[in-house]
Amino acid sequence: MRALVCTALTGIDALAVEDRPEPRPLPGQVIVAVAAAGLNFPDLLMTTGSYQHKPQLPFVPGMEGAGTIVAFGRGVDPTLLGARVMFSARGAFATHVAVAADEVSGIPAGWTFDDAAGFPVAAKTAFHALVHRAALQAGETLVVHGASGGVGHLAVKLGKALGATVIATTGVPAKAAFLRACGADHVVDATAPDLADRLNAAAQGRGVEGRGVDVAFDPVGGAVFEASLKAARFGARILIVGFTAAQPNAVRTNYALIKGLSILGVRAGEAARHDPRIAASYRTELPRIAETLALKPHVSATWPLADARDAFRALERRDVTGKIILIP
Repeated sequence: MRALVCTALTGIDALAVEDRPEPRPLPGQVIVAVAAAGLNFPDLLMTTGSYQHKPQLPFVPGMEGAGTIVAFGRGVDPTLLGARVMFSARGAFATHVAVAADEVSGIPAGWTFDDAAGFPVAAKTAFHALVHRAALQAGETLVVHGASGGVGHLAVKLGKALGATVIATTGVPAKAAFLRACGADHVVDATAPDLADRLNAAAQGRGVEGRGVDVAFDPVGGAVFEASLKAARFGARILIVGFTAAQPNAVRTNYALIKGLSILGVRAGEAARHDPRIAASYRTELPRIAETLALKPHVSATWPLADARDAFRALERRDVTGKIILIP
């Protein structure tokens, strides 16, 4: 098989396509012939060893994809052979990948492989954040930072489907129309020096003195995290999803104290490993919401695996709306 391999933690230039032996399924696994794979920001961070998960070198990046099951191991339902599936598994940037059978699900009617390849990781993160961690309720106000990205735009869609008023932030004004099409009720300039005031105005509150933001979904960090603290109402939930713009923040504990804030880390995959009930909810709920809540990802570009470095650079430049897909 062909695979994209990271050979050193020196960044994008250490990526190269190589020939490797095809995987064989272990008990409980299937082999998927990959038709498309989704590129995520952690894939970029892993090339420099900057992500919390540090695979042993050399490794094949990629966390999600879609394709056809071509082999299966002992204990797997044989009727899965030939099924079109989407999956979450490491090593997705390859023509074939071994996947735990419980990490695959069917592709909704009308979705292409490209659509499906961008769903598992982003949807799992958004679902775990908004449903498991924040328990977002209808009528609450949600702010989604980094809203035009692969995870952010699905968080906007899911938040709206759950009945929230959604405020989306972006540093690129041209992306406002896209975010409104995703369901955002308000779009705010993430680079504005008065970002907290703009969030409060959109939420029709004054933080601790009024309504303010109920839930903040933050994969960015830095100044937008500080703005979320200032715009949060009493009892709000701040979701820490990542740090794409900065190093981790030093938390202003006075805000957390005075406003009674809950500051919640979001690690969707790790949560499932610690709690089988969360893992089970991914298996049952994510296929359901894919079918019923119009959560199909927006694919901004597809790149052949041979040009994966260029795709990684586009992600690094934030030259992305929704998802980038690699085609093995």
